Amino acid sequence: MSQLFSIPTALYLPAPEIEALIQGLTIAAMPRMFIRPGQRFALCPADSLQSLLPFEKYYNANVLPIAKLDNKSSIIKAWAKCELCQILDATKSLDILSKLTIFSLEALKETIEQQQHIFLAYLRVYNLDKHQQLTINANVQDKTGRFVALPTSIRVTEESPLLSDRIFAQRKNQLEKLELPQHIELQELQSALAAIAINNPAAKKLDDDIKVFLGWTSIQKIESPNPDLAWIKDIAALGDRSIELDEKKSNYQAGTDFENIARQSLEFLGFKVESAYKGGAGGLDLYCSQPYSLVCECKAGKLIPSRTVEELLKLGGMHLGKTQVLSSAKLVIGPGNPSSDTIKSAKEWEVSIINAMTLQKLVELKAKYPGAINLVELQKYLAPGQIDYKIEEYIDKTEKQIHLRSQIIAAVKELSDQDNENSTNTHHNFTVTEIRVHYNAIRNPKLTDELVHDLLIELSSPLTGYLGREKGTDWKSDRFYFLRDLQVH
Repeated sequence: MSQLFSIPTALYLPAPEIEALIQGLTIAAMPRMFIRPGQRFALCPADSLQSLLPFEKYYNANVLPIAKLDNKSSIIKAWAKCELCQILDATKSLDILSKLTIFSLEALKETIEQQQHIFLAYLRVYNLDKHQQLTINANVQDKTGRFVALPTSIRVTEESPLLSDRIFAQRKNQLEKLELPQHIELQELQSALAAIAINNPAAKKLDDDIKVFLGWTSIQKIESPNPDLAWIKDIAALGDRSIELDEKKSNYQAGTDFENIARQSLEFLGFKVESAYKGGAGGLDLYCSQPYSLVCECKAGKLIPSRTVEELLKLGGMHLGKTQVLSSAKLVIGPGNPSSDTIKSAKEWEVSIINAMTLQKLVELKAKYPGAINLVELQKYLAPGQIDYKIEEYIDKTEKQIHLRSQIIAAVKELSDQDNENSTNTHHNFTVTEIRVHYNAIRNPKLTDELVHDLLIELSSPLTGYLGREKGTDWKSDRFYFLRDLQVH
């Protein structure tokens, strides 16, 4: 059982600083007194600074969006343990210290001038459960940067710090040695994104990814369901509905609804759906021109009508020409099990048939892992006849490939964690052979150095950014280090 600790006091800090600590933007605070290493305390937000400088000049640019929020609430949401407290009295290297913290160079210089030194506390931060959170209504004038007694003690454990041991040790070491950040350009990009991320979901996603890459957070946040993707859950329902039980929908409307969501699905998967062949009386349901020619017929209801294959060929021939439709991939999406006659026609004319739920599973895979669906690879699974089992094979194969990559990343991370206590390097790097040996010792299937190297190169690409790479004289001397987790769902 985890050891319980009692916390009777809180440290008042400006609200933006506490939010920056919680978000992982910093591990350092500037209290007004020396804090004993090992001391635990709650973090209580104050609405004033320890300075006459305005927010815009006191903090670095990436903190300003936080600083401009309404931070008048005195709700205690987190607590911290002091891991180290330094007394800095020199003005040299303040520019580096500014880059490693959230404080502007002007703020650091002002603090030195006022106090002749800086108390720099290294804080390991932990969130409080909602039932533990407290609201303090006290006169905090002149208390910013100081301790106050809590109305009631809080009982906590050290089970789940916001930053992992490895990442916290790296950042603590970097701050102690005043080593310049390794990715200043990315920090500048994050600062620019921070200003728009509050109201822009796409910017927020990129902002979160950069924070993980920079080591400002060690846990990829579990995203709340994207409301823009809620339609995915309707694919099977619209295709498999029993029209007779849907009192407000005609057969035509039910078919149109399914055709529309099938169109949206194929576009989401990466096909280019041509609007010139849009369905309706005498029209093709769907025609995709890229990355390859695909003619598609959509059927909603209880089952696929017996002459669906003939209808697809006839309409395809009318709009595309007989030669093109015969050379194209052909797909029917509909409910239930097709009749034996339909299966026979599908095999004769090389038409693939899948259920609406199978389409939904493909789209769900794409939503979870945006780069997972390779449409050219998928084409190899479009065999004649009913092929739901073939698509399931493709989905299963793709998920296994993703899990393998996640395990390779985990192996590098585990090696880093093992070396963490024996080294002060900001990151630990390993050869292909070291990673392969560690992976093969605890996981299956067993891999060769060549295959592991191929995977490591892929995962250290700037487009993925899960690992870092230090290039050697040949591929066997390349060295790799952990940057961020690949979350598998």
